[in-house]
Amino acid sequence: MTHKNRIGNLFSLTSFGESHGPAIGGIIDGMPAGVKIDLERLQQEVNRRRPGQGGVSSTRNEVDEVEILSGIMDGVTLGTPIGFIIRNRDQRSEDYEHLKDVYRPSHADFTYQAKYGIRDHRGGGRASARETATRVVAGALAKQVLEVMGITINAQSITNLAEVPQGDTIGGVVICIIKGVEPGIGEPVFGKLSAQLAEAMMSIPAAKGFEIGLGFDFVNHRGSEVLDKWVVKDGKITTETNHSGGIQGGISNGNDICIKVAFKPVATLMQPVQGIDKDGEAVTIEPRGRHDVCVVPRAVPVVEAMAAIVILDNILISRASKL
Repeated sequence: MTHKNRIGNLFSLTSFGESHGPAIGGIIDGMPAGVKIDLERLQQEVNRRRPGQGGVSSTRNEVDEVEILSGIMDGVTLGTPIGFIIRNRDQRSEDYEHLKDVYRPSHADFTYQAKYGIRDHRGGGRASARETATRVVAGALAKQVLEVMGITINAQSITNLAEVPQGDTIGGVVICIIKGVEPGIGEPVFGKLSAQLAEAMMSIPAAKGFEIGLGFDFVNHRGSEVLDKWVVKDGKITTETNHSGGIQGGISNGNDICIKVAFKPVATLMQPVQGIDKDGEAVTIEPRGRHDVCVVPRAVPVVEAMAAIVILDNILISRASKL
């Protein structure tokens, strides 16, 4: 039985912690030994995701300082599990006391209660996007390994913040481009690289859609219009176009891997909304606490991190699958 607090096979992250607990953290296993790690760059990656930076972000002002507990000595990986924590220092649990017996619309309150018979109502507990900081740590380490291999991962957000009325929220899309992945990465049949990327991205809180290459736009074209024809460039076999988004048959073909992740508007509105209590009675939930207007800008480093975890894991698997 698995509770799915772990992602990855040879390179993996197991995360722990709740939004308003003492700390969040994780254990990264499978990191190759002897890799020089720039801990300052790792912290910079985490800083890209942290709250309290103004604009559309929550005003919760977490420092998000990463404390490495094991697996790295003098800036070099030991090949042993890398344990780390990020302490929660600016939580205000009292902001959520009125939600102890209330189920908010479009939140995980009811579903967590239904699954476990108990839930942490403080800031969403384990369901909070706070947990994604642990993913950014693992992804930042993976990205440094991938860069040595000539692989880069860059994402950007697309949203229309100009159309958000006071007290409301908005969603958007994160586009991610992975460059430098050699052909032949990915596993048949249920371990397709595209499927693993989809699972990883859809595990991010508020993620509601995933596309690779043309994605849903494929339905608007004929087959003759979207064939990725083979050509030879600079002595290498490649394709003339990249409608497939760098993956064919679930395996990388050497082109850029292009994905999109759609994120819904934040479910917590700074205006009264209708909810229901544990006895099935309707309640009005008044706005309280500190929340994002849009998660999409802060989701950018999370998408990059999840992509890095999946790509590094699959490269290590590929190297183990053939002589």
